[in-house]
Amino acid sequence: MSTNQSAIRWGILATGRIAEHFANDLALVDGSELAAVGSRRLDAAQEFATRFGGARAHGSYEELAADPDIDVIYVATPHSRHLDDVMVCLEAGKNVLCEKALAMNAGDAETMIAEARSRGLFFAEAMWMRTNPNIRRMRELVGRGAIGTPLQVRAELGYAAEAEKTRMWDPALGASALLDVGIYPLTFAYLLLGEPSHIVAAGVLSDQGIDVNGGATLTYASGAVANIAWNQVAQSDNRGSVAGDTGLVEMITRFHEPTGFTVVHGEETETIAEPVIGRGYAHEIIEVADCLRAGATESALLPPDESLAIMKHLDEILRQLGVAPR
Repeated sequence: MSTNQSAIRWGILATGRIAEHFANDLALVDGSELAAVGSRRLDAAQEFATRFGGARAHGSYEELAADPDIDVIYVATPHSRHLDDVMVCLEAGKNVLCEKALAMNAGDAETMIAEARSRGLFFAEAMWMRTNPNIRRMRELVGRGAIGTPLQVRAELGYAAEAEKTRMWDPALGASALLDVGIYPLTFAYLLLGEPSHIVAAGVLSDQGIDVNGGATLTYASGAVANIAWNQVAQSDNRGSVAGDTGLVEMITRFHEPTGFTVVHGEETETIAEPVIGRGYAHEIIEVADCLRAGATESALLPPDESLAIMKHLDEILRQLGVAPR
């Protein structure tokens, strides 16, 4: 396997909706191409490859992982399958970008990270929000003191998921509003405030023990507080903001895929809008490609250690909500 060629050759593992979004943005990135698609059904892989310009289709994940003409595999299965699917790829010597949430629990996430490091392979969680140009610019400005000391973060994300969407309601498929959408406000708070000193969470579970609606307050040694909320039963405002002692930042549109943000100082408001390629997945594709060309096995924008830290916070919140360990 070589990454010293002109194009980074991607494999996509699974053919669901998130894989479709990724493939659409992959086509927008110069120097990256869809080399192969893998599914547990060959006809599904063939249809996906035809629709998105993939060169080859494989009827199993193992066949995709064994394809010698792939530089990196994007794992797009539900998080209940991530451990098994990622390990298949790593054991075949493939670099991996794994969809969020990275795993069902911190132990599984730690296993994958350790395996990638032992093999000298690239590994990252596909938390595309981290690579959004507006998130990166906002974080840079806040870090430079544009609003003074950040002391309050607010982020909320939720929507009414139809009951017939099996994955969102089936415990066997890893259903969890926190793992599906709550990870975004939790990551937003982490990007701005770092490691919390204390987390207090509450929420509502379905009849099958799935967390469907919740919130948490996180406190920090700096004196800052973050209030986050998530759900899969109601339409939230999906806003995010960070308040400092000299100003306020508010994200434009849904906070995890912003088209820009405003910086408020007293009566003055500045609007900043960095261009976003496609839906936004393109920026994580570019970051992975840059890392592979540089010979890096980890990304500064998608650091595995921070993915693991956040996974531990997810575990703690689920414990407080009364969700049985999975």
